[in-house]
Amino acid sequence: MNTAYILVLYYSRHGATAEMARQIARGVEASGLEARLRCVPAVSTECEAVAPSIPEQGAVYASLDDLKNCAGLALGSPTRFGNMAAPLKYFLDGTSSLWLSGDLVGKPAGVFTSTASLHGGQETTLLSMLLPLLHHGMLITGLPYSESALVETQGGGTPYGASHHAGADGKRALDEHEKTLCRALGKRLGQTAQLLSTPRG
Repeated sequence: MNTAYILVLYYSRHGATAEMARQIARGVEASGLEARLRCVPAVSTECEAVAPSIPEQGAVYASLDDLKNCAGLALGSPTRFGNMAAPLKYFLDGTSSLWLSGDLVGKPAGVFTSTASLHGGQETTLLSMLLPLLHHGMLITGLPYSESALVETQGGGTPYGASHHAGADGKRALDEHEKTLCRALGKRLGQTAQLLSTPRG
């Protein structure tokens, strides 16, 4: 029998979103489920350029099977003009076979993002990432205000998902509230996936 896992799928250019993914994975594992970290390759500006099949560093590239077989999904991207980055959008555009088969229907999903500026489009990016997940029939899992870090944060954090203010140079580390909220999102996804898989009688 295969072990249930939450797929933590992301694109990261400067490392902030990758660090968020690692914190979310810690939260997933605290719930008792496996976290599977996967990333997507950058989109080339050259027509028909092929990305290497194995990244030089970090998580391995995601496959459609990683997505198809997950018990839940955490989806992350840096913000690009208030929207998800092109590499993640490109990957999601290739998931129509999973939409047609309904493989993601009823699975929990949450989103996360990082921005260079504090009010640089975090919420619109999170909402843009939710749209394809809703089309796939996934159950959206946000961050409730019962998470005290959401009320106390002076950096990132929204009810729509975890977020991080990385600063103009991208080097501002996640603060404790941001880490706490990332882990809370991961734990919530893991717990929700387990509740959904429990037979009701």
